[in-house]
Amino acid sequence: MKSNQYENKITALYCRLSQEDELKGDSNSIQNQRAILEKYAKDNGFENIEVFVDDGYSGTNFDRPGFQAMLDEIVAGNVAVCITKDLSRLGRNSSLTGLYTNFTFPEHGVRYIAINDDFDTSDPNSVNNDFAGIKHWFNEFYARDTSRKIRAVTKSKGEKGVPLTVNVPYGYKKDPDNPKHWIIDEEAAAVVRRIYQLIIQGYGPSQVARILTDEKIERPSYYLTKQGLGTCQGSCDMSRPYTWTASTITDMVKKPEYMGHTVNFRTHKDSYKDTHSRKLDSDDWIIFENTQEPIVDEETWNMVQKIRETKRRPNKKGEPNPLTGLMFCADCGAKMFNHRTGGYEKKDKDGNPTGKYTNAQDNYHCSTYSLSRNKFEHKCTQHHVRTDVVRDLLLEVIKAASTYVKEHEAEFVEKVRNATALQQESEAKAMKKHLSREQKRINELNTLIKKIYEDNVNGKLSDKRFEMLLADYEAEQSELELSVATLEKALNDYQENADNVDKFIELVHRYTDFTELTTPMIHEFVDKIVVHEADKSTGDRIQQIDIYLKYVGKLDVPMPELTPEQIKEEERKRRKRAQNRTYARRKYEREKAEREAKESALSEAVS
Repeated sequence: MKSNQYENKITALYCRLSQEDELKGDSNSIQNQRAILEKYAKDNGFENIEVFVDDGYSGTNFDRPGFQAMLDEIVAGNVAVCITKDLSRLGRNSSLTGLYTNFTFPEHGVRYIAINDDFDTSDPNSVNNDFAGIKHWFNEFYARDTSRKIRAVTKSKGEKGVPLTVNVPYGYKKDPDNPKHWIIDEEAAAVVRRIYQLIIQGYGPSQVARILTDEKIERPSYYLTKQGLGTCQGSCDMSRPYTWTASTITDMVKKPEYMGHTVNFRTHKDSYKDTHSRKLDSDDWIIFENTQEPIVDEETWNMVQKIRETKRRPNKKGEPNPLTGLMFCADCGAKMFNHRTGGYEKKDKDGNPTGKYTNAQDNYHCSTYSLSRNKFEHKCTQHHVRTDVVRDLLLEVIKAASTYVKEHEAEFVEKVRNATALQQESEAKAMKKHLSREQKRINELNTLIKKIYEDNVNGKLSDKRFEMLLADYEAEQSELELSVATLEKALNDYQENADNVDKFIELVHRYTDFTELTTPMIHEFVDKIVVHEADKSTGDRIQQIDIYLKYVGKLDVPMPELTPEQIKEEERKRRKRAQNRTYARRKYEREKAEREAKESALSEAVS
């Protein structure tokens, strides 16, 4: 006869299987566990059976949906008996497993049975119950040992270039013939390419997300969940198929996988008990190049990274200036700040509108000048230049270089390679000299560090003095090692960039229209723009602006000769500027004379 305490209460049968348990085969499967538990319950007269299952969950933590659902029923007082196949099915964390079996279950009047371990809380004097603590420890030891072995296997696979991620990035899919190899999912890949091109066109992540949402393009989580793929199965809101977010765009454009690379060890768990992985810095990743077909080429990917590195403030229309991040001061080397102001109505001395308006301003200043001016430090000069002037010059240079390529390609190639060779030869010579000097100093520091160690041990150098010298030497050594690494990379890049002229020619041939300077044209053609301070010594304002094109650098190409009409127009502008200067000077002198006359009259009246 069943006890009154069991009436109308649940007999909870709990099954758990982790990924490492799956390696053991059918003997430990969920189906097998369930069959054992149901037979035991039937043979022993336990009724009101309810089965709770966690498939694919580790026993080292108890944040499992099936266990938590069972625990909710226990806390609510709805469970009389809980039965598992053995103690390890309940968990492999000795502390927490003991907490539940010794405190939580008895507190809520729950009898706990582990069949294979002959453990039953209804018989507190059982010898098997006395050894439960030891079994909990062995179960945890097994979990720790299994985790260590799995980590070793995973590390070995990851270091060999085998993709460790279970879920393939949006834009790829697993090869049916080889799940470890990715092939392009053309439908999703087209969206990925579109996102990269929109970034190059000057759109920010929020703007890109808005465009894709308005065009009703399925967001990645919805697209993958619909196919039974991805990490969001069961949690994806299927009522919002087109709601893209800026964070999704930002994450996608940073993935080296889209260049056809495999990236391993993005995350790390400090302990086998951790439930969440910790993200590692990109320096700790291991990247295997060209493991699958790329969705975007390396140039496009790098271009997008460079664009995203620079913050661009949009104007009132939401359009950022595409030149930001490309403009540099010729004197101090700092980036230049973009300043924009809208036109506004002028007012008279009484504050009344005059009906006259100022022109909208869009220009660049040296950032060092702008920042130091607030501190009255005057570290650099203004280097003021209007944006429209730079854009006109850019279009002129790009158009001239492109025309030169199309009309005299062989001559252009020879010119660029000769100029590049001379420049690189000179720079490489200087770099090698600098590199040799810094490597020599590193060796000297190693000798000095060894010496102060010996002096400290022999009592010739106090501990305080030793620690101070050691810190100084090690700091200098770290800086030198970083500099050496940078120099060595630059020297290696020279060899890799030897044939960049071919890439420039290929870029030129992709464009057929050079009538308007577009944002993609700026990002694809321009490497940097160096602005010199304006020279006003001749009376005219003359300012040098150096344009460095991608792949070919600063290159002097034959500019189109001015037509007679253009020469005439330039002469007219020159005369107009001279007249304006004369008028401004005379106006200033006249106003100065009037002020002095008024001040003199006022002084006489007072006296």
